[in-house]
Amino acid sequence: MTPVGPPRRRRTPGLRREDLADLAGIGTTWLAWVEQGRDIRPSAAMLARLADALHLSGAERDYMFALADRRDPAAPVGPAAVQAPPAIAAAVEALTWPAYGLDPAWYVCCANGAARALFVGLFDAGDQPNLLDYVFTHPAARGLLPDWRARAARILSEFRRDFGRGVTDPRVHMVVDRLCEISAEFAVEWDRQAVLPHEGGARRFDHPALGAVEYEQHTLAEVERGDFRLIFLEPTSGGKCRKAP
Repeated sequence: MTPVGPPRRRRTPGLRREDLADLAGIGTTWLAWVEQGRDIRPSAAMLARLADALHLSGAERDYMFALADRRDPAAPVGPAAVQAPPAIAAAVEALTWPAYGLDPAWYVCCANGAARALFVGLFDAGDQPNLLDYVFTHPAARGLLPDWRARAARILSEFRRDFGRGVTDPRVHMVVDRLCEISAEFAVEWDRQAVLPHEGGARRFDHPALGAVEYEQHTLAEVERGDFRLIFLEPTSGGKCRKAP
């Protein structure tokens, strides 16, 4: 492949189609078909070259592969599962702050006592509830999360990033299909196609028993299974904290 030299000054910024095709090692005709939305089936390897050429962020890359119904060759490979990886389960149990694990379909695969106390109503349906179900359909979530609409939209945009990693897991599609049917808010936000990476930051809750509580949220990925998440909430100096029993 002939490397592309420094781009000449142009009135419109960005790569030309020919430049991008050369960088990705693909044909300009095929790239034009992609731009036109034609019914083509690019291979995972071809999409990977295109993502590399465009310098896509992790969230953008995951979303592109999800849309194409392909698995990113650079993504970790592992069987679909609902049991928490040992590292996440151990960390959740060791923490006194609210902590829980999420599997690829965003079912809560483990949670400590502090998390169960904080997320009122989350575990009403059993020990492995779905976080998206809770946020979009449980009345308690709307009272617990200040500015519920913005928080729900943010949570869904983070799930969409993970959607690419779990695209081969039928449970992931079942969650989306079910919520599109039963929650108008979910369906609207899903159609917006917003995608964002998991980010920490301040999280505030209006707890019916504890009042306003504030935390700093941290999200970590499990090393061997990158499609599982560990989420824990560190109490801030101005917030209250309920420790695990």
